[in-house]
Amino acid sequence: MGWFTFQLEIFFELKYHLAQRLETKQKNIWRVDMVRSRLSHVDAQEKGWLLDGYPRSSTQAQSLEQMNIRPDIYIVLDVLDEILIDRCVGRRLDPVTGKIYHLKNFPPESDEIRARLITRSDDTAEKVKSRLETYKENAEAILSTYVDILTKIDGNRPKVVVFEEIDSLLLQVQKDKLKAENLGIPVRENNSSSNLVSSRECQDSWKGIPTRLNNIPHSREIRKYFYDDVLAATQRAINDGRVRLKVEISIPELNPEMDVYRIGTLMELVRVLALSFADDGKRVKVCVQGSMGEGALAGMPLQLAGTRKILEFMDWGDYGAKGTFLNIGSIGAKDVDEQDDMFILVAPQNAVGNCIIDDLKAMTDSAGNRPVILINPRLKDLPASSGIMQTMGRDKRLEYAASFQSCYSFRLLYYAGTQYPIMGALRMAYPYQYEVYKRIDEPSGKEKYIILATFSENPDVDEINDAFQGKSRNQEKKASGIWGFLSGIL
Repeated sequence: MGWFTFQLEIFFELKYHLAQRLETKQKNIWRVDMVRSRLSHVDAQEKGWLLDGYPRSSTQAQSLEQMNIRPDIYIVLDVLDEILIDRCVGRRLDPVTGKIYHLKNFPPESDEIRARLITRSDDTAEKVKSRLETYKENAEAILSTYVDILTKIDGNRPKVVVFEEIDSLLLQVQKDKLKAENLGIPVRENNSSSNLVSSRECQDSWKGIPTRLNNIPHSREIRKYFYDDVLAATQRAINDGRVRLKVEISIPELNPEMDVYRIGTLMELVRVLALSFADDGKRVKVCVQGSMGEGALAGMPLQLAGTRKILEFMDWGDYGAKGTFLNIGSIGAKDVDEQDDMFILVAPQNAVGNCIIDDLKAMTDSAGNRPVILINPRLKDLPASSGIMQTMGRDKRLEYAASFQSCYSFRLLYYAGTQYPIMGALRMAYPYQYEVYKRIDEPSGKEKYIILATFSENPDVDEINDAFQGKSRNQEKKASGIWGFLSGIL
């Protein structure tokens, strides 16, 4: 009898869990069908649509993808946990009017209203923390579906500021779609609305970071992906009033440690940035360092040889930008003119026996509050005769080099001492966090990148190793085993 009772208990428990799973699956199907039905209405077709807090699971996101329901942009409000908890715990409901208040951020208009306010049952600190953990798990699972259209917004700021940024983003999306239609770029129709097939057309399979980065030379689509990514981050930084910026991008074609380095790719990136800002009415000066030193020591880094000539002969468009809104110059105070609005410096770097820092500092001092953007700078000290350059004034030079804020950073991750295969990537685009990605080879032979972790500051090797091993950041850092050899090519 005991054995029979035990078996019966197992049977009913399995039946209960199976029923729960079926109920959850049915709810997911019902919710997806409800969304599809609503988005098929005429108003959604003509005016567009917005989903708030949906999809809430990877299954729901994939179901929408299968029905070709895809947004133009996926916005995530990035808010600190303690702020989220405070916003929920301080929230109060007026049972008479149904209006929501916050004791600190949005207090009631009178003592009478304050007296009748009630706390919602799920607005306790314990329940909010639990809901927050569930949200994080679901958000992480959804991210791989929408990472190619993801935009993170700092939600720690006042709601008016956050609203203005979201409004600006949506207006830009609308502007881009209209521009594409006017230029005759095809758009993709789906069951809900028209989604732009822009330069990221082929990213449906890229999932946020281009694949095929092992293939050299890179395709035009891959290069354009990075140009657009760098441009968007740089524009956001300048719009926020940042004036000392640096872009560090070391895809294989822009990594000077590799034999495949292509100066043309760097020049294309510079042209995209310069022409974009010139289109906005800014006068841009693109600068390359000139010869350094004297006599037998005169020269410039081999990587930059001929760069100035290349810039002079490049195609700068059909609108006469070069010579009006765009000019070519050298790094130094003498090339800072009153009419210049901003400066883009092409790969400024120290050479053996010569330091670019003095010319660079003189230029930024003359530029004042005008933006100066360094593209792939290499400002580490290099030795001179007797090692003098490594010691005299070194602290001041390094301090100045560190004064430039990264607005974009991208590098591939390899095993230490190798440049193949690519194991993952580290990406940061202002004003968002550093993101660690892992490269995955799928059974079909395709590859993709999945996000493992985010960091507020540039993670070190141990933190990247921990992310690949799935270790909690609270655990003691310890790089061990084969992942202990994972390293980034700097």
